[in-house]
Amino acid sequence: MELKPSAHVDTFARDHLPPPEQWPDLTAGLPELPYPDRLNCGVELLDRTIERHGPGRPAFHDAAGLRWTYGELREQVDRIAHVLTSDLGVVPGGRVLLRGPTTPELAACWLAVMKAGAVAVTVLASQRPLELAGICRTSRVGHALCDARSVDDLVKAEVPGLRITTYGGDAPDDLLRLADRAPAAPYTAVATSADDVALIAFTSGTTGRPKGCMHFHRDVLAIADTFSAHVLRPSPDDVFTGSPPLGFTFGLGGLVVFPLRAGASALLLEQAGPRQLLPAIGRHRVSVLFTAPTAYRVMLAEAGSGSEAGASSGRPAGSGGEDGPYDLSSLRRCVSAGENLPAATWHAWHERTGLRIIDGIGATEMLHIFISAADEAIRPGTTGVPVPGYEARVVSLEGTELPDGEPGLLAVRGPTGCRYLSDERQREYVHDGWNLTGDTYVREPDGYFRYVARADDMIISAGYNIAGPEVEEALLRHPDVLETAVIGRPDNERGEVVVAYAVLRAGARSDAQAVAALRGFVKSEITPYKCPREIIVTDALPRTATGKLQRFRLRDLELGRAAGGPAPVRRDLE
Repeated sequence: MELKPSAHVDTFARDHLPPPEQWPDLTAGLPELPYPDRLNCGVELLDRTIERHGPGRPAFHDAAGLRWTYGELREQVDRIAHVLTSDLGVVPGGRVLLRGPTTPELAACWLAVMKAGAVAVTVLASQRPLELAGICRTSRVGHALCDARSVDDLVKAEVPGLRITTYGGDAPDDLLRLADRAPAAPYTAVATSADDVALIAFTSGTTGRPKGCMHFHRDVLAIADTFSAHVLRPSPDDVFTGSPPLGFTFGLGGLVVFPLRAGASALLLEQAGPRQLLPAIGRHRVSVLFTAPTAYRVMLAEAGSGSEAGASSGRPAGSGGEDGPYDLSSLRRCVSAGENLPAATWHAWHERTGLRIIDGIGATEMLHIFISAADEAIRPGTTGVPVPGYEARVVSLEGTELPDGEPGLLAVRGPTGCRYLSDERQREYVHDGWNLTGDTYVREPDGYFRYVARADDMIISAGYNIAGPEVEEALLRHPDVLETAVIGRPDNERGEVVVAYAVLRAGARSDAQAVAALRGFVKSEITPYKCPREIIVTDALPRTATGKLQRFRLRDLELGRAAGGPAPVRRDLE
């Protein structure tokens, strides 16, 4: 497709888009998806929302008591944008790294970068110097806005020419102090093209070296106008919160883009693990929750029993816990993504709270969720159907569409799509205009898509194809199992054998007899040939900073073991 004229002075991002022939097909299957040629998503999310809903509605707040209305947020954003362009010399198209815990200040920095026409490079507060150096090198970052508490590792990355401006500290040139002295006049946002790159988001590294994904200003709005508007369906009175950080596109969409597009508000938590989310929901009257399947399982375990009334009444009820009771009565929407949602977790949450978890599959390459279902359309055990505006199908390795019921590669296209920054892996992700997500799926005859495994998580043992997630779901149905990961171990006779790593609940037995009982339980749940040859009890599973499971690290352990290395028994794998 022909790109609209850019407003970028620094043209690095557009210059390093993949060649047009490697792009996915971009579709606009909804009447609201064609956007004007000139479009700034920061203006749309903030100024246009204020025009619709007024400046006095709540926008962001945190656990410490900071509260910004939309008008106060816009004033802060405009002041930061003045500092970016006047004091720091950021030009349209310049890359600005954003790093820090999830706070209203970080969200304001992101919006200011958008309005200034620059390109936000979002990273995680937990990423280490080597990772940060690689990201900065790949995206040619010139400026960084960094929470003063997270600056040490960024300094240690020793990025040549990087100008770091901290915020939230006591330095005289702290960003927020500079913003206090900036002009109070509204900032005139850069009239960016709808096709100008707004965001470079890096994948979480579940399969190795992260990839930079470039998304346009129109893409940012498209995820709100598809999944959020048509599946989540928020109202201006909703209060959003969740565990994904803003450096993760699941969090950026769910905690900033979606609430602002709807005129709603968001509780931004620096600490947002399951044990922090449970009390925060009741204290702040949260109505929309974004987190991962693992967190829902931990919250169920933490809350304990005693909320059975929630299921019978159709509304969430308080439940007992160490800090309980936990009041979940304000919740009306629960969204799960980041990894497959087991049907057992869905049913347990529904029985405890009366709420139907909205499952979804998204990807950094696609920016957010593209298959999902809500309310009565939810079918536990399936991910859902294509989000309005998107299309999906299941294809063979050769790209041929497969019939319903036959597993194959998930292919998707819509208003967003993969555009890697200077990365040959673009050729692997996009085929014939379709984005291949790397997931194995089955399309059911009724049009629902059922997750089977990551394409590289299929285990072939003695000629049988075994999907690791199916074995994981069976293990998770045992009350002692909190988390599990199933992989294939190389085996001379069978090619691979099934091995499970499991994290057990506190107090559960992990001796040989208990593990043998676990294997027996799995054999009673699924076909015996799929049962793990070995179950290794561990204190934690290896995950990325965004919580995604890193199975490749477990495979590396098993490769070493197959080569005669030590057995990984009862290890902390983080």
